[in-house]
Amino acid sequence: MSAPFPRWLGDAVAVGLGGMCGAILRYWLSGAVYALTPSPRFPWGTLVVNVLGCFAIGAIAGLADTRGVLSPAARLFLLIGLLGGFTTFSTFGYETLALLREQAVARALLNVTLQVTLGLCAAWSGLVLSRTL
Repeated sequence: MSAPFPRWLGDAVAVGLGGMCGAILRYWLSGAVYALTPSPRFPWGTLVVNVLGCFAIGAIAGLADTRGVLSPAARLFLLIGLLGGFTTFSTFGYETLALLREQAVARALLNVTLQVTLGLCAAWSGLVLSRTL
């Protein structure tokens, strides 16, 4: 008889698969946004991904907390894996520093302001929406 499958391994697989899916979605969506925007001098793709990711985490966490609709494994897959791989705050930091290195201070400040403000508003909107459904 074989040993039972360790829970930590199942959790790690759920997070890893979610992260892979989230990273692929981020790659596709940010690429599509960059293809549609007229100015490659501002990180529009990263902004869209971060705002959508913040909205999604607010909505999913809100549904999970108020309705109990997610199992622990699903929470790991969606919130830590998928959305962790999808959102791009490390890219946000790097692109902001790149704008500053280019002496584009106004664009760097615009990037920080939009990312933080819209991200927080999107997370709040997702949470409110999930509680009203």
